[in-house]
Amino acid sequence: MKHRSALLAAVAALMAILSPAATATSAPEPFAPATPAPAAVCPSAAAPAAALPAELLGRTVRTMPGRRNGIALTFNAAWNETGLDAVLKVLHDENAPATFFLTGQFAEAHPAAARSMLAAGHGIASHSHSHPYFGELTCAGREREVRLADQALRAATGTAPLPFFRFPYGETTPQQVAEVNALGFANIEWTADTNGYLNTGGGMTVQKAVDRALDALAPGAIIQLHIGDPNDLPTILDAQALPRIITTARTRGYTITDLRTLLVPPAA
Repeated sequence: MKHRSALLAAVAALMAILSPAATATSAPEPFAPATPAPAAVCPSAAAPAAALPAELLGRTVRTMPGRRNGIALTFNAAWNETGLDAVLKVLHDENAPATFFLTGQFAEAHPAAARSMLAAGHGIASHSHSHPYFGELTCAGREREVRLADQALRAATGTAPLPFFRFPYGETTPQQVAEVNALGFANIEWTADTNGYLNTGGGMTVQKAVDRALDALAPGAIIQLHIGDPNDLPTILDAQALPRIITTARTRGYTITDLRTLLVPPAA
């Protein structure tokens, strides 16, 4: 617990100097594959570069580098808050950190839920404002989605979200990554999705969700789960799968690593 408190203090100190906009830069290895960002970036305004690690920029991050046996748990929230209480209880009981990627519309509709995630000690990050297909938007439209989401998350929680952005549907291009980088956000996606959000109507079961997560276990893996259900069903498979994912991952020698450690420079 002392180690986790020190980590959170370091992250808080770093977040204090972050601005909501940054200029994209190229990233060195060991991230792979690294796709060069386009030279031209079109957001309307860019602030001085934020204190984001350079290796998080200019690419889509799907694994955490240098985490020998660490994996990260992440939850998307775009529909309703069904399952949130169960998820937060499991994370508390297991002393496991997580990062919640919220849409701006979710934060506006469920501000108390957003605050409860933060109050439980977890990270809050952006998943766009209205969850559109970014490829169907103009650059100005994409910028609007990023900025509106940031404003909604700040209003709901009373604090700045993490400088992480997850694209709707995992749809990324080098140009779009460069745009969100220029607005001050690193693009954090996932190694594997449990697909629990499909629920039983989509052919999923708790066991299948667990298996998809466990099959992806590898150093630095980022697991994506979901809060709520797009069809307002009361059963949230990911909430039921979570205890087994955590227990089995730990049995296999993995630790649940806070995604916010990406913001803290590794020890020399």
